[in-house]
Amino acid sequence: MAHWTLDQIPWDRFDPTRVDSDIVKLVKAAALVEYNGGDYATYLRNVFHDDDAFCAVAADWAQEEVQHGAALARWAEMADPAFDFDASFKRFTDGYRIALDVNASVRGSRAGELVARCIVETGTSSYYAALADSCDEPVLNAICRKIAADELRHYKLFYTHLRRYLEQEKLGAWGRLRVSLGRITESEDDELAYAYYAANHAAEPYERKRFSAAYARRAYAYYQPPHIERGIAMVLKAAGLNPQGPLLKPLAGFAVWFMRRRVARLSAAGA
Repeated sequence: MAHWTLDQIPWDRFDPTRVDSDIVKLVKAAALVEYNGGDYATYLRNVFHDDDAFCAVAADWAQEEVQHGAALARWAEMADPAFDFDASFKRFTDGYRIALDVNASVRGSRAGELVARCIVETGTSSYYAALADSCDEPVLNAICRKIAADELRHYKLFYTHLRRYLEQEKLGAWGRLRVSLGRITESEDDELAYAYYAANHAAEPYERKRFSAAYARRAYAYYQPPHIERGIAMVLKAAGLNPQGPLLKPLAGFAVWFMRRRVARLSAAGA
């Protein structure tokens, strides 16, 4: 099936009266992260340097990620004509870089790398679904639904290759769980905080704690229980656990409680 193009987005339906200022800030940051997909493809091609089939997959994946960034950037510039995506992207990549000069995964194995990629796609698929369900601006709604579907497909793609590498490397359930939890805890690392800063606060000095909190307060607020439960199920599957087993409901309930509590505390603190 052919992938969608920017021309298929209903740009003429843009409605400025339905633009939410908090969502604009999040979209600006997301555009920077997505558009940087080329660097992640370089990293993956280095890790899987002798796996031609996966390298081809990684190249296609990166093109789709970059297109996500382009679509989000175009919408953000419509919503805020003062937003300069090119300048913001340069600021982001000048200040945040991943290590590209590698020949092995930072996760300890190729299977571990693919587990981590599944966790990332879980997060992005859930995130864009949450934004789509919270946003009634027609153009952004269409973009987010397309991206959420892409990220779910990417999860399935990485999971397919994970199963292949599990047969070779024998990464056990504990190892998969360890990688999964480690990648989840990285969700509040410098990448998202710096992207939020580079897109929205260029004239100010970077403060990781401040901008991480500002991003989290806004992003977490849009998640509803169904988004969280589906995400937890996907994490459990990537970790080698039953995605519909007895852990699903309590973990999803805890995640809902955690996110709502975090948003309340950050709002009270003025993040």
